[in-house]
Amino acid sequence: MLLGYASMVLYRRHCGLITFFLAFGYLIGCHVYYMSGDAWKEGGIDATGALMVLTLKVISCAINYNDGLLKEEGLRESQKKNRLIKLPSLIEYVGYCLCCGSHFAGPVYEMKDYLEWTEGKGIWMRSDKQSSPSPYGATIRALIQAACCMGLYLYLVPQFPLTHFTDPIYHEWGFWKRLGYQFMAGFTARWKYYFIWSISEASIIISGLGFSGWTDSSPPRPRWDRAKNVDILGVELAKSAVQLPLVWNIQVSTWLRHYVYERLIQKGKKPGFFQLLATQTISAVWHGLYPGYIIFFVQSALMIAGSRAIYRWQQAIPTNMAIIKKALVFINFAYTVLVLSYSCVGFMVLSLHETLTAYGSVHFIGTIVPIVIILLGYVIKPKPARSKAQKEL
Repeated sequence: MLLGYASMVLYRRHCGLITFFLAFGYLIGCHVYYMSGDAWKEGGIDATGALMVLTLKVISCAINYNDGLLKEEGLRESQKKNRLIKLPSLIEYVGYCLCCGSHFAGPVYEMKDYLEWTEGKGIWMRSDKQSSPSPYGATIRALIQAACCMGLYLYLVPQFPLTHFTDPIYHEWGFWKRLGYQFMAGFTARWKYYFIWSISEASIIISGLGFSGWTDSSPPRPRWDRAKNVDILGVELAKSAVQLPLVWNIQVSTWLRHYVYERLIQKGKKPGFFQLLATQTISAVWHGLYPGYIIFFVQSALMIAGSRAIYRWQQAIPTNMAIIKKALVFINFAYTVLVLSYSCVGFMVLSLHETLTAYGSVHFIGTIVPIVIILLGYVIKPKPARSKAQKEL
């Protein structure tokens, strides 16, 4: 953390890149030493969980300061919004890195937002026309959500333990039963993360930092989206794999988009599979040096690319063929459920042997299907459907 601040002070224009490698190098060293995945797999927690969040804060702070030294022209909207014109003080920097309930499990937020919150500026500025919003209602809702998630997790986890993937009985089951068990194991594990993020959301909301502005309704109501890290229904009912980064670990997904994905896109060119794969690979390294993490995030890149191909076919169907369009929507939903349930096994079991054993038990269906769809996407390139009015023009 202090190395990151020192790099901002000493190297200035190159601080973003230098701090990126310092922070990630330190994180990798900690993962190698502690092997944090073992603790998380067994339901525990260790120091590397906090280091994961800290790494993102150190990198974003350094890059935003670097953006503040550049000319505003040519910067993306997210860069303009989060750029730091002056170097934060050491106290501000340490306070940002170690602040609130986000230290152990996230969510990540921007230094500029933190500074405005502590100084009572921006949306946190008090005025005579509008009083400060009360955080208690939103906090209670987050706590109730956390309690429900933990209750469901504790009910399901004894019925779907991860040890079954290497159990001889599991391999005696039929294909569909094994596939169904993978779905239920992933479904069960997700509620643990829903609980963790709901608790963190409650702590940040009660502090006031979770406030994100007012709605356009009359009368206006306060929004508390800044601390929101998961949309449970959005994950469980996602119609497309492309939607998952928008509803799962939302703030980290936003961080990856702003600091990795968008910065890999060359000016004047469209993003492709390389940017997606590179972003997912960095996310895998950030989680830990386990084969299961690497395989899962490579799988997720394939999953998203395949879902995009199905979506392009869906968009190419004319409006007068509503049944076919709805069928493709359902296919994309079923594809997302299938590949996500299959892929997340690697994230849960972590070891190479257990991951390949679980994948092999269902004939690697969650790897083969996305690859086939991606290849078909290159062969079948549909043109977007035009409306009748556009054709007449």
